Amino acid sequence: MNWDWEKLRENQQKYESKKEGGGIGMPKPPQMDELLERFRNLKKSGIIPVAFLLLAILLSVSSVFTIGTDEVGVIQRFGKYNRTAQPGLNFKFPAGIEKITKVKVKRVYQEEFGLETEKASVNYRSGNDNASLETPLMLTGDLNVAVVPWIVQYRISNPLDYLFKIKDVRAILRDMSEATMRTVVGDRSINEVISKREEIALAAKEILQKEMDRAQSGIAINTIELKKTNVPDPVQPSFNEVNQATQEKEQTIYKAREEYNKAVPLARGEARRVIKDAEGYAIDRINRSKGDADKYTAIYQEYVRAKDITKKRLYLEAMLEVFPKLGTKYIIDSDQKNFLPLLNMSGGTSLPQNQTP
Repeated sequence: MNWDWEKLRENQQKYESKKEGGGIGMPKPPQMDELLERFRNLKKSGIIPVAFLLLAILLSVSSVFTIGTDEVGVIQRFGKYNRTAQPGLNFKFPAGIEKITKVKVKRVYQEEFGLETEKASVNYRSGNDNASLETPLMLTGDLNVAVVPWIVQYRISNPLDYLFKIKDVRAILRDMSEATMRTVVGDRSINEVISKREEIALAAKEILQKEMDRAQSGIAINTIELKKTNVPDPVQPSFNEVNQATQEKEQTIYKAREEYNKAVPLARGEARRVIKDAEGYAIDRINRSKGDADKYTAIYQEYVRAKDITKKRLYLEAMLEVFPKLGTKYIIDSDQKNFLPLLNMSGGTSLPQNQTP
């Protein structure tokens, strides 16, 4: 390729002529004298004082901050924890030296499992909607499957642990809450899961709080609320049949117990009555026997003292008791040869005690 030396020489001459004539040429770099001159001009014009004033205002604004009544401020100096600011007006070093992180310590946060949130309240902060819509199917202790939706409400109790000890506190809370609930539900039957929701919630809250304290999460569990628990829809008819059979069984048992409670106490009362009658009869017979024995003993003692008198007395008393029962009585002398009535004793006339027949 041949160079066009004539054309190159012509372009160089045009460039030199423009340079000498004050035309546009290649720019020269600014010199130190020119920079100092420009700075003096800016200083005279008042731009630099204004810039310093704006910088001072910016630094002062970044040094003053306010903490709300429901929060605290965690201050870091060059990235390291320095102190905790309480509610009110506070001061710190400008941005770049100290950093403030505000933590809501009185707000109640809420995580939901297996149910849909209608609208988050002002005092609550709900979790991820997609996570809350997951169906919480759990295996119970009697090998049944239950649908267990629940809500966990908590607040931040230790801002330092909440910010620096765990990377994702919410993820840890959701995982531990689900593991805790599965553990508690796995120790109970399907009927207990459906009917004893408050007991399950209290047990889950106690276990979950221990696990979160062990993880140094910096949060405190306020409440765990179990919503309506049930079995999955495909097994609902079979579960209803089982419940109906269980209710019929319990009803039969209750009727049998009712009959038992009626018959057994009645039989026991009758048995006690017969026993008491027998004991009373036995006591009566014993007392009568003792009385008769004492009577016979007293008679015998009198008989031993006066045999003839006692014998006549016993004979008269016996006749006095026997004669009224005999009816018509006739007394005949043994030497009498004809029948001659001597005494009519049918009227109840008795012989004197000192006269013998």
